[in-house]
Amino acid sequence: MPKKTKKEIIRSPKGMHDMLSGDIRYLERIIDMAKEIAEFYGFLPIQTPHLEHAELFSRPLGEMSEVVEKQMYTFRTKGGDLLALRPEATAQIMRAYSESGMNSWPHPVKLFYYGSFFRHENPQKGRFREFRQFGLETLGETDPVTDAIIIKIFYLILHELGFENILIRINSIGDKECRPYYKKELANYYKKKFNYLCKDCKRRLKENPLRLLDCKEESCIELKAKAPQMIDHLCDECKTHFKGVLEFLDEAEIPYMLDNYLVRGFDYYGRTVFEIFIENSESPAKEASNEGKENNHEKAPIAIALGGGGRYDELMAILGEKILPAVGGAFGLERIIFEMKRLGLQPRRVAQPRVFLIQIGSTAKKRGFSLMEELREERIPVGESLSRDNLKTQLNIAAKIGVRFALIIGQKEAMEGSVIIRNMDEGTQEVVMQNKLIEKIKAGLKK
Repeated sequence: MPKKTKKEIIRSPKGMHDMLSGDIRYLERIIDMAKEIAEFYGFLPIQTPHLEHAELFSRPLGEMSEVVEKQMYTFRTKGGDLLALRPEATAQIMRAYSESGMNSWPHPVKLFYYGSFFRHENPQKGRFREFRQFGLETLGETDPVTDAIIIKIFYLILHELGFENILIRINSIGDKECRPYYKKELANYYKKKFNYLCKDCKRRLKENPLRLLDCKEESCIELKAKAPQMIDHLCDECKTHFKGVLEFLDEAEIPYMLDNYLVRGFDYYGRTVFEIFIENSESPAKEASNEGKENNHEKAPIAIALGGGGRYDELMAILGEKILPAVGGAFGLERIIFEMKRLGLQPRRVAQPRVFLIQIGSTAKKRGFSLMEELREERIPVGESLSRDNLKTQLNIAAKIGVRFALIIGQKEAMEGSVIIRNMDEGTQEVVMQNKLIEKIKAGLKK
């Protein structure tokens, strides 16, 4: 008989990860804080499906965008539909707005969301192929204050979580009136540098030269430093809008830096674009001023990007509906968790057991099983080991957890309707009738 080989356990796919209780406590703190601030500013929750028709993303993001070209997970259904795991949420929010009748709601419509998204990219620290985001979207308003509110909320979330050295990099990439001329100037510049471009940027040059400013290849980054700047080509309306955004940020004392080469990776963005960074305190930092210091790529401190966003007034028209002005952004939650742990910021605090329930014998175990619910209803955090029967083992667990009182129920106590309360610090104990137990515990915990 051939020898049977042991089957190897199936591992998670590359770039996917399990989030265990420790990281979930960080996630819960971030979401709780983000929801609290977003709801204060009038944002409503929305959840969209993980699967959409692929065209919902390929049409507005651009066929030449990094996400559509290389990172989007797509597949054919048995019925022949081409679906995609969502790589981002903004296009989904616009679909939901149109499909769910939000156009009849009071405007602007303000929404927040959080959940998993998917991109086939190289996994790194704090970056996965399934990743989680928290995002904000404001639909139906052009006023620059709406741009500033989005940025302000993201800033406040990070500040309230305990982050310092928060910096917003911000730019305006104009609108459909002034951006075409800038793109033409940009294309003329890069045509002269064509031989120095990376393979992808040579292809992107014809489709959308703005994509070249978003390239991460070293050779293209060097070329970007001398490229034309959008700020010099803004029309009067875009200049006025951008000035208004910066004035509101000044009013809120939110630190920002003008980055004249900042663009976002999707074709639907226009006017305001921004990214949110944490400056690494271990590197030499230079002060960022709200007076509009321009970025210096050689002297800028090492910074960690946590999120970004911008205005996308033309997105709804790209999807085939009437123009709908809108602005939004999103955080990468795994990145924030990674930085919170690195900086020693605290996760969500969970109530620790103050008492520990010990039972000895089958009748006592049944009584303890019911007593657990009584303690929960009274909001007394309790630890237990109902599957154990040995008194010493259970006492050791209670000591390790660090509870103040152990509640001991043996067969005798179960029959009499009493409980032994043991003070774990002093080593003393007393017998209390069950109908007086809650009152006695609460009084003891107050001391």
